[in-house]
Amino acid sequence: MIGIVIFSSCSSFLDTEDLTKKNSDNFPKTEEDINTSLLAVYSAMAEDTKPYWNNIFIISETMSDDRFGGGGSVDRMMWAMNEYKKDQDNMYSHLWSKYYKGIFRSNFVLESLDRIDWQDDEKRNKVEGQAYFLRGFIYFDLCRLFGSVPLVLSTQVEPTPKALPEELYSCIFSDLKRAIALLPSTSYQNISDTEKALATKWAAQALLARVYLFYSGYYEKETIQLRDGGSLTKEDVIREIDDCIANSGHGLIDDFRNLWPYAISNQEYGYAKNNSLEWIGEEGKNIETVFAWKHSASGGNFENRVTLHFGLKGQDQIPFGKGWGFCPVNPQLYEQWPDNDIRKKASIYNVNDPDEGVTGYKWGSQSMQQETGFWQKKYMPINIRNSMGNIVNYSCVLYGATTNFQMNNTQDIVVIRFADVLLMAAELGSSKAQQYFDQVRARVGLPSIPVTLENIKKERRYELAFEGVRYYDLLRWGDAEKEINKIVGVPIKNSNVWTSLTVKFRSETGGFLPIPENEILLSNGILEQNSGWIGSDAVY
Repeated sequence: MIGIVIFSSCSSFLDTEDLTKKNSDNFPKTEEDINTSLLAVYSAMAEDTKPYWNNIFIISETMSDDRFGGGGSVDRMMWAMNEYKKDQDNMYSHLWSKYYKGIFRSNFVLESLDRIDWQDDEKRNKVEGQAYFLRGFIYFDLCRLFGSVPLVLSTQVEPTPKALPEELYSCIFSDLKRAIALLPSTSYQNISDTEKALATKWAAQALLARVYLFYSGYYEKETIQLRDGGSLTKEDVIREIDDCIANSGHGLIDDFRNLWPYAISNQEYGYAKNNSLEWIGEEGKNIETVFAWKHSASGGNFENRVTLHFGLKGQDQIPFGKGWGFCPVNPQLYEQWPDNDIRKKASIYNVNDPDEGVTGYKWGSQSMQQETGFWQKKYMPINIRNSMGNIVNYSCVLYGATTNFQMNNTQDIVVIRFADVLLMAAELGSSKAQQYFDQVRARVGLPSIPVTLENIKKERRYELAFEGVRYYDLLRWGDAEKEINKIVGVPIKNSNVWTSLTVKFRSETGGFLPIPENEILLSNGILEQNSGWIGSDAVY
């Protein structure tokens, strides 16, 4: 059968014998079949799983120094996450299963390639390259989340102990190198709109740089031995990222603020109207998106639940819509951020700022916790008026989505943005580092400054705030404990009552999450729990 149980924890997610009569004896047979199998990998990663906060984007934002847990009076898991603790032993069980589902499906595609009668090598290479990219991507997420995890490179699985970091990253780098070699060098402008959501050579090059910066920073190893022979050096990575910048066709759009959906609400939202903003959209026009997870309001858990969770708790405004109130912004960030940087107000909604042109914010709505009066704007439910004058999510107007606020957020999660590519290349030490660095700053009207590591750190924080990268930047720079422990006595409101919040980073965890206890039990002890997650100190 195609279905498999990984450590007896995943349901037989491809076991569809009763419904489709397809199994590994008769499927896949054609190019169409193998493409269906490949899309199932994308589906596994884009689909929101329950509980919906089992998502690396939400986790990385909650654990960064830029945001708090928030939510309502029952959302203990968010407060635990924000303080590097657990509220129960299987807190991340669904996340673990989701990723190994994606790995299984990637392995299935790779094992099935020789069964297809390909019309030409180019079609096979595109499928194979995407499968390697996706497997490398998934393993990198697992390694950032859990540190060391089992390395599974086949659909034939037995309980497996955690691999060493060097083994895991050797596989990740090898997969990404293969993807780069296999995927075509087609510029973004020449990729058909129907394929712009798929992995490209350029996305693989950019991800290679991201993985290298994390591995070489966190583990302090600059040369990597590849699984399929040879080695990877910093110079190799720089060549790839320089090629991505020069030949991908990706670039920066003119106005940073037009990247975000709130720019669509430019009739009634004062900030958007006064700055003549116009959202660039997501239908192939945005040259800045290098790779994104696509979302839709078509049902089947493919709506954007991240955006829902970041919405205002119990209230609708124009433009900011209703959600679960997770991850209010740390006011320390707002205070530290220079006022002359347009990204400050472009990224943070200060409920007391008259320049926003928004009134009627309700403090303490539905027993909101850790409320600060500061919300990020990038991934937020966005409202406009429909033809009847009613306030609705923009997806209701653009795509005919349901008015159910829990199911109508369609914003893509941009995983890699071209501005990030430029900053990674500068940090790696490209010969064009100053040019790349200046390009990001010039877009927002800031002058050239020296391309030092300290300046890069600040630039990444301001350019990429609330995009799921800050926490892992802190880990790889060795700055997590220092920066997070600055959260001392920060004013917050719990159920509309002022109090304060202090957060202490638990360095004994290494910054990683606990392995779900049910996975350890089902492996008969072959899996071992991560450091710092045994004992009462780990429990919120």
